[in-house]
Order: sequence, then C-alpha cells, then structure tokens
Amino acid sequence: MKKAVVFGGSGFLGSHVADALSQAGWSVTIYDLAPSTALKPGQRMVVGDIQDQAAVAKTVRGSQAVYNFAGLADLAECHERPLDTVRVNILGNSIILEACAKARVKRYVFASTVYVYGRSGSFYSASKQACENYIENYQRYRGLDYTILRYGSLYGSRATDGNIVHRFITQALSEGKMSYFGDGEETREYIHVDDAARYSVEILAPEFANQNVTITGHQAIRVRELMEMLREMLGGKIRLEFKASSRWAPVNTRYHRTPYAFTPKLGRKLIGRQYIDLGQGLLRCIEDIHRQVGEKTR
Repeated sequence: MKKAVVFGGSGFLGSHVADALSQAGWSVTIYDLAPSTALKPGQRMVVGDIQDQAAVAKTVRGSQAVYNFAGLADLAECHERPLDTVRVNILGNSIILEACAKARVKRYVFASTVYVYGRSGSFYSASKQACENYIENYQRYRGLDYTILRYGSLYGSRATDGNIVHRFITQALSEGKMSYFGDGEETREYIHVDDAARYSVEILAPEFANQNVTITGHQAIRVRELMEMLREMLGGKIRLEFKASSRWAPVNTRYHRTPYAFTPKLGRKLIGRQYIDLGQGLLRCIEDIHRQVGEKTR
C-alpha cells in the first residue's frame, strides 16, 4: 500500500486531506503538535514538532507522498509574530524538504495561498514565497518533485473562529449579528473543504508534478453578499456590522478585489466537474454549528 504523511494533519484542511487520502486507498500518517480529534481507523498519529529533524526524518521514511500543511496560517498572527513565522513556516518547511529528499519521496505537496504573490498578506505571504522558492530549488538540485497548492477561501466542518464563514455563523447564532472588518465589497472565491481535499489528492497524478495549482471556488462573491446569504438562511433578523480594522484584518495585510498581482510564476487552476454548491455548503455549516452551540448551552 502506498504511504503518505500529512504534516499539520490535525488541522482544518490537513485533517480533510488525510481523510481523502485514506478514502483513495493510501496508508496515512498524521504528524502534528496536537493529536487529531478527527483521526480515522487505520490512520497513524505522530505527535511532534516539524522543527525536530530526527522525528521528521523518521516519519517520512518509506513514504511516496508528503503533504505540508503545518505552520502559522493566520495572517494576523503572522503579522504580529514575524520571527516565529520564519522559524515555523520557512525553517520547518526546509527541514521537511531535506528529509523528503534524503528519503527519495516521490511527491512533496505544499499548502501555499493565493496571497503568495499579491501585494498584501504581510509576513504570511512572504513566508510562503520563501517556501515556494526553496521547494523549486530542491527539485532543481535534489530531484524532489513537488506540487504547490495555492488555496483560496475555504469553509466547512472542523473550522475554527479563525475561519471567516465559521466566525460569521457562530456570531450570528450566539449574538444575533455578524461583524466584518472592511466595507464588505471585498471579493472572494469560497470553496468547500471537502472539494479542496479531494482536489488535493487528485493532483498526485503525473501531470501535476512540478506545477503550481490554484484551488478556489467556482464563482466570485462579495463578502457583503455572503453575509446577506447567511442572514437570509438564518431568518433575516441578523444585524450586519462593518468596521475599519482589528486583529483579524491588520491594515494593508488583506487584498480587496483580488489576491492576484503580476508575477512570471503562473499557476494552473484546478476546476472539478463535481463540487459542493455554496448555498448547500453554507446550510451544512449552519446545521453543524447550530448543533455545537446548542450542546454548549445545555
């Protein structure tokens, strides 16, 4: 059986990718700082730090595919902790790359972002740029094949308040309002995490080797429109608030209309034939969070 390691596999996207790999017949090892609360039968859990070179090397040995979803992923947190962003994101990624090259892993898959070559994103996007450069050079000089995945705005089960859709729904159900730091005209392409996870396994096909692949939703929607959709689904009595700035949206760290800026490093966009409709996906999120909120208030 083919073996895959998912670094950061206890997290929101990583745990779903681990599940998609298991469903596709892979033997999956999850490596993370915290045990996964979504660990499936047959999946192996390794609790560890990606900066532990010996543990990382031991874990990747014998694997054909290695995914890296580990690191600091919140824009505000990276903005406030630039040195930690370097240590965790850039150094941690390099330690995994070195282990994969020595173990002759067939494919290294890295979770990047559509922010990566935009003019926003602060130290988060800077760390992703550095990681992408290291990955390309490991392929050039060490022969380690890769696929870089540039994700858009994800939503779905297992998200936390760091995820805007989860935060909107939780706040609406508990406070009767949704707050957003911006004017709501910002455009996003939301994609359900189940779709993103499935595409993240499909890219192991040979034609995606040494490619940059963009994984986002099928339609652009303004944040204000998303909030209005959620309000209508919840009965229309939710108050919408738009504010100037907060830790969730530090000044000049987020894009407004588009995450894209001119760069010679073009990426392919992966568009699936089947996908979860945004409205249906949001209803599923509302049901899940409503149940969670109800359990907490009992």
